[in-house]
Amino acid sequence: MEEKEIQKSMSKAEVLIEALPYIQRFNRKIIVVKYGGSAMVDEELKHQVIQDVTLLKLVGFKPIIVHGGGKEISKWVEKSGMEPEFVGGLRKTDADTMEIAEMVLNKVNKSLVQLVQELGVLAVGISGKDGGLLQVEKKYSNGEDIGFVGEIKEVNPKILYDLLEKDFLPIVCPIGMDDQFLSYNINADDAACAIARAVQAEKLAFLTDVEGVYKDPGDKDSLISELTVPEAKKLISEGNIGGGMLPKLNNCMDAIENGVSRVHILDGRIAHCLLLEIFTNKGIGTAILGEKETKYYHE
Repeated sequence: MEEKEIQKSMSKAEVLIEALPYIQRFNRKIIVVKYGGSAMVDEELKHQVIQDVTLLKLVGFKPIIVHGGGKEISKWVEKSGMEPEFVGGLRKTDADTMEIAEMVLNKVNKSLVQLVQELGVLAVGISGKDGGLLQVEKKYSNGEDIGFVGEIKEVNPKILYDLLEKDFLPIVCPIGMDDQFLSYNINADDAACAIARAVQAEKLAFLTDVEGVYKDPGDKDSLISELTVPEAKKLISEGNIGGGMLPKLNNCMDAIENGVSRVHILDGRIAHCLLLEIFTNKGIGTAILGEKETKYYHE
């Protein structure tokens, strides 16, 4: 074997050794992955994300995927001759839009099941309606009725535990039911956060279209690798967090305060971002830690 090939092989071995303590630390632990953004639209990125989650499963993690599908829903709403409408960042969802949303999300759900099973892992796609997983009530946007948009009031994780116990990879789309058994669309970030809390996940990872949390949003060199909840609250109070990151960071803190050990905000546009964040010493996004958690990255 040539020296160059030997070096290449040695580099691969070093990567595997670097991953070993993380595999040991999180073996048989539940990790919830909120899958959305560009990684759902770009076919190559989609396959890479599914490869990452499948690898996590095969090395002993217990992953659960919670996915959105907003861009796809908007596309089909427009194809139906309607105009997508948003109020306070939430999709205004009348009965026709709700019907389209549920059809689209179920289509996306089964396409992800197919991708996982192509890689040799058995997956089951469910919605929040199955097994009473996500029970909701009507959500309002600053007091305005925006239709069939749900606020999660209770999570019944039994179906997820049953699937994990039988060695399936659950893939959840964010549709829930209210007390009258009416269907509601749920924000996928909210669904992922609520599910992570309910199953006491060791990790919750958000795949987004941003690199992570910045100390100064105008300075790309100010990416924060690790944050505690008090530090995150300080950033918000100082006005350094805005736009779509604010509700996401609030969801992260809510998850930490309700038993999730670590939350990761990752740039889903980066190939294999999940593996880079979870299995390498440096990581690539922002990790938010619970108070009892020790420093995540090794020096």
